[in-house]
Amino acid sequence: MRKLTAFIAGLLFGIGLLLAGMANPSKVLGFLDLAGAWDPSLALVMVGAIVVASVPFSWAGKQSKSLLGAPMQLPVKRELDVRLIGGSLLFGIGWGIAGICPGPAVVLLLTAHWQAFVFVLAMLVGMLLFTALEARRAH
Repeated sequence: MRKLTAFIAGLLFGIGLLLAGMANPSKVLGFLDLAGAWDPSLALVMVGAIVVASVPFSWAGKQSKSLLGAPMQLPVKRELDVRLIGGSLLFGIGWGIAGICPGPAVVLLLTAHWQAFVFVLAMLVGMLLFTALEARRAH
């Protein structure tokens, strides 16, 4: 049941990314072009997503288990630190250069464009590098 639920959630997320234009790098770059021909439509998508997600996140914060019985695992850390700010900057720079972020990149794999494969490969290398650095940091 968990795998089916995860599949349906991922499918809905992917469809939402496509409908919102988040999987279109030129639309994303238009949103990020504040000094030029700025396209505010993705800002409306983001605000809508925040509003819609606020209710389930508020509910989830009060629960110890998910609807399927798994332990609830929400972030508890609230303070800003160098790692969070640095990671956010790195993520934003990558998003600005490529015009896509991880979710849409996975959706774009279905288009078989080489750029999507390069982006996802770079993303996976970054994740492996982070894992290795975290393991080293723990010791």
